[in-house]
Amino acid sequence: MKSLSYFGNKLQHLCNSVYSNLVCFVRSTCFLISCFYKFILLRVHKFFVQLFYFIFISLIGFWILRILKSRSTSGDFAPRNLDLYFTSVSAVTVSSMSTVEMEVFSNSQLILITFLMLIGGEVFTSMVGLHLIRPKFKPWRKDSKIESVISSATTSPRNTNFNDDIELNIVVIPDSPKSNLEKDEFDQDDFGSSSDTQTLKYISIKFLGVVVLVYFLVMHILGISSVLVYLACVSSTKDVLRNKGLKTSTFAIFTVVSTFASCGFVPTNENMAAFSKNSGLLLILIPSILFGNTLYPACLRVSVWFVGKFFKKREAKFLLKNSREIGHLHLFPGLSSRFLVVTVFGFISLQLFLFCTYEWNSDTLNGLNSYQKIVGSFYQVVNTRHAGESVVDISAIDPAVLVVLMAMMYLPPYTTFLPVKGVEEYREDLPGKKKERGKLAENVIFSQLSYIVIFIILICITERKSLKADPLNFNVFNIAFEVISAYGNVGFSKGYSCDRLINPNPTCKNKSYGFAGRWSDEGKMVLIVVMIFGRLKRFNMEWGKAWKLK
Repeated sequence: MKSLSYFGNKLQHLCNSVYSNLVCFVRSTCFLISCFYKFILLRVHKFFVQLFYFIFISLIGFWILRILKSRSTSGDFAPRNLDLYFTSVSAVTVSSMSTVEMEVFSNSQLILITFLMLIGGEVFTSMVGLHLIRPKFKPWRKDSKIESVISSATTSPRNTNFNDDIELNIVVIPDSPKSNLEKDEFDQDDFGSSSDTQTLKYISIKFLGVVVLVYFLVMHILGISSVLVYLACVSSTKDVLRNKGLKTSTFAIFTVVSTFASCGFVPTNENMAAFSKNSGLLLILIPSILFGNTLYPACLRVSVWFVGKFFKKREAKFLLKNSREIGHLHLFPGLSSRFLVVTVFGFISLQLFLFCTYEWNSDTLNGLNSYQKIVGSFYQVVNTRHAGESVVDISAIDPAVLVVLMAMMYLPPYTTFLPVKGVEEYREDLPGKKKERGKLAENVIFSQLSYIVIFIILICITERKSLKADPLNFNVFNIAFEVISAYGNVGFSKGYSCDRLINPNPTCKNKSYGFAGRWSDEGKMVLIVVMIFGRLKRFNMEWGKAWKLK
């Protein structure tokens, strides 16, 4: 018995020792991860963080897509590895450029693509960015030496310019004399001392993250529920899905996620053209297009104001008055939000007028009544910036309208006509801006339009044989349209038609995928770079200004 008791005591002592060592190891690991995180937060430029994010997620998506089996229906085109990777990149960057038909993918692959679009959308990445930037504003305790050192490092004059932050969608503007004056005014009148302001800024960013999360969930729940109810009530839409072998729930979730993320993928080969007569479905999806894309800053500001009426009034008031101090890219001041709404609907009205003028009696809207034509035209022009879903054949649209569509695809989603200069706009004389523009790399690098020209030239080089053999399909305008669509992360494509071949080929079969599906492997690789570069184009908005054209 004594030996058994002795053995039990030894075993208990060993277990306690292992437990204490395990706890120590976990704490040390957490501390190292925390230190590494803070080091990355302060040192690595956010451009490389986003670049790593999109490339890494794309590779994971490609690997899983390759494992999952496609549909085994006879006659289907089996996607190659490059096509699967192209699709993964297109989903993560919400570009919806396609090199294979969507009905080739199985239900499990469609679910994976839905997840890729979900985590690649602008609202989701902005939410992640808020969680990453929040530790910068944390009010560190004075009784901790380590935290005081970190606090001094993050608040010292050397580090007040946050141009190299890690966050995905945060741009912190350094304080100018005018903004400091406004900040002091807000602090003294509404928010107390500067230390209280720092604490309030931290909890306000936390509150903003919760608002974005609720907004994200509510929009998806409402959108999916509305589409499911419509599909249950309208039998014609269910018949289309049944004939294509698509599940109703998969279609609803896939389409709503794609629409809100401004991706443009639809699990049908014809995109939304198969539902051109279902005006109710199009009207349900239009708010998701606007609220997840061009009108997101205005909706976010309204959401903060609305939630602030019932909860967290102090934090909401601080966010609404200090939107530039917070530095969140998607939280606009009141004046900028109003002008953004006016600009968005101004562009929509212009496109709708031109589209109806040139296409009302054309073959693109053939078979639709007047009401369906109006709703379809409205849906089409709303998707130009930058959702990419389509109810008509893009190749059949009038060239004049196509040029307008190209211009709209090129414009960033938050393009705003802002003629009023005031405290709510970004200051051009900020010290950080001068320092940023003085960087050698940003002075010698070209502008966005120059990069588009370079990409078009590269595609023309890779497809030079097709340009000579098939000039009606492979022409510079079609290539430019495809490149601008990929750069703007839109997804519109003129496609490829065997009927336009100069020398008819009996083996040629028309496929319902983008024009890039007929490109060489080199051309597809260049377009992959274009999609990733276009997703990160906000980082080169100020580049190329050293070039003076006189």
